[in-house]
Amino acid sequence: MRTNRIRTTALAATALMAALSLTACGSNEGTKSAGPAPAAASGTDGKAESTAPQTPETTAPPTGTPAENASSPARGKHAGGNGSETAHSGTEKAAPASATARTACTTANTTVTVTKVTRPINHLLLTLKNTGSGLCDAYYAPRLGFDGAQSVFPILEDSKPQAVVTLAPGEEAYAGIGLTGEPGQGTLHKSKNLSVHFAKRNGSTYDTPAKLKLPAETYWDDNGFVTYWQSDRATALTF
Repeated sequence: MRTNRIRTTALAATALMAALSLTACGSNEGTKSAGPAPAAASGTDGKAESTAPQTPETTAPPTGTPAENASSPARGKHAGGNGSETAHSGTEKAAPASATARTACTTANTTVTVTKVTRPINHLLLTLKNTGSGLCDAYYAPRLGFDGAQSVFPILEDSKPQAVVTLAPGEEAYAGIGLTGEPGQGTLHKSKNLSVHFAKRNGSTYDTPAKLKLPAETYWDDNGFVTYWQSDRATALTF
């Protein structure tokens, strides 16, 4: 009986050692399988791909035309880097100061002439020419003074144009002078000289008039008139 117990004990000890040996082998194999799986390294496994870093999203190319893209502020320093490109991009050149300067027509920037016309009868024509380098406005009507007259020649209000006549350099404006009214209704006066005063924008007149020589045998009466400045000769002589 004692011999059987010893043998049984020896067999039990041997079995225990075998079990421990198998456990140790299993532990070593488990350690090896814990490393990264080939699928994860290659990116073929779905879960491995979902954990990989995402690639930055590529900016879409411009959709406009080359000219539009070139003028876009997002194109770089030329749109606003040193300011020089911006100053010339899409900006029209300013007009010369002489082309935009604007003032009233006066003796300083115009010449005035007076001529006798055949139609209508008893009429004179004043021609105003811009001799300056900028625009000038011919305001209201010229204020006329015949030598020997006691007052300014009457102005025909019915001749007032819809807008002030503006003259560019070299352009002309016109005013008609009706020397007399109805025949026999006024006393005739003979004059050799005429002064032409220019009006300001507020209606007052400049102190320095243009001095003109009248055509020979010029007669006028107090029923005559002068028109507002007109943009064309025909209109000035229709009154």
